Formats: sequence, structure tokens, C-alpha cells
Amino acid sequence: MEAPITRISLWSGPRNISTAMMYSFAQRKDTKVFDEPLYGYYLKNSKAKEYHPGAEEIINTMETDGRKVVDMMLTNREKPVLFFKNMTHHLLPGLDRSFLKHLVNVILTRDPVEMLPSYAEVVETPSLYDVGYKLHLDIVEQLQAENLPVIVLDSKAVLLNPKEQLQKLCDAINIPFDPVMLSWSPGARPEDGCWAKYWYGNIHTSSGFISYHPKTTPFPEKLKPLLEECLPFYEKLERFKLKT
Repeated sequence: MEAPITRISLWSGPRNISTAMMYSFAQRKDTKVFDEPLYGYYLKNSKAKEYHPGAEEIINTMETDGRKVVDMMLTNREKPVLFFKNMTHHLLPGLDRSFLKHLVNVILTRDPVEMLPSYAEVVETPSLYDVGYKLHLDIVEQLQAENLPVIVLDSKAVLLNPKEQLQKLCDAINIPFDPVMLSWSPGARPEDGCWAKYWYGNIHTSSGFISYHPKTTPFPEKLKPLLEECLPFYEKLERFKLKT
């Protein structure tokens, strides 16, 4: 009988700490990480290709058939623990979501007051779909309706106490916590997607989770309508998150 594989899918919004989480899990000897395997599929099948930096290179170098990507996620057996860093908005409506029941699903969220200005530095006019809050709640409600577990992790809580939150996360996933998850060597990782040059500048200079510092700059006026759309979804997500 084949040994069971723990398949973790981190469903993150943009500009959370998803890459730091991927780097954290990459330190484990029992784990292989995958960087946004559905990105190519998402770009090929959406208008996002028109405004995402490096879209053409991503489409040309990745598998763009979403069904084949999902099949890889469900059949890969390279390590006892597989960690898929996914963006929630990559789950386009045309992709059958029944595969979620075969994964350990972790929702990674962040206060939109802090996330939206950061994302708008790269994507100037993001939409509600781009930033993932409604889609996060859709996943939570889908899994709950099927009586399946879902874990909600808040980026701020991790930055305030990485060890405590990672221990609780590992307990919820049912894998042992490993202290090596708390630090890594600065620089790029071989698993980085080709989009790293646009998004991963800060993580490449880090050697662990960066201490939390609240934003002090005024919230951009042009993003306030989007903030009003996001807040109700974020507030509902907060009810499910791992406790600090």
C-alpha cells in the first residue's frame, strides 16, 4: 500500500505573505513546494494577460490546461508533503472545483486596508476578482457545505508570532511542526516562478518572516470603492481564522 501524501493548497490573495509561506515549507525535508501552478492557465483564459507583468513568458513556459495542472496536484508523489502555493483568483469559473476535497485547503488572507495599496503598486486598477476576498469566502462556504475542513490563516497574525501560528497551522494540517520553517537563506529559490523578478524583491532579501509594521501612509482615495467591496468578505473570513 502506498504511503499517504499530504497535499496542501494555500489559497492566497495577492500581496499577502504567500511566498514567505512557500519558502517556509520549502525548508522541510519532507516537503516539495510548487509556485502558483495554475498561473499559466489563469492568464491564458482571462483578460489578466493584458495587465500582468511577464504574462507572455508565463503562458509560454507553463502548463495552461487547468485540468492537467489539477491532475498533477492530485497525483504527484515526490515527497510525503506537497505544498501548492495558489492564488485564489486563478480558480476561474470554468475549472471544476471538486478537486478541492482531495486537498488540505488553507486560506491565506490579509486586511485589505494594508493589501490593496501594495497590490496597486504593480496592478494599477485591481478588481474585486483580482484581490480574492469574495473567492476566498466562496471556497470556505463550498467546503463547509460539503462538511470538509478549511483552515483560514491571517497574514498579520503570522508576522506577529510566526512560531505560534506555524505550530497551530501544522497541527491543523496534521503534520509535525519543524523549527526550520522559521528561517531560510536570502535569495531566490529554484521553485520560484519566472514572475519572481516582478513580485519577489522583498522576499529575496529576507531570511525569515519580516516583523509586522502597520502602514502609516494615507489610504489611496482611488482604492476606497474597492476597499468597501472587500471589507464585508474579509470580516466574514476573520470568523474562521486560526486563533492567536
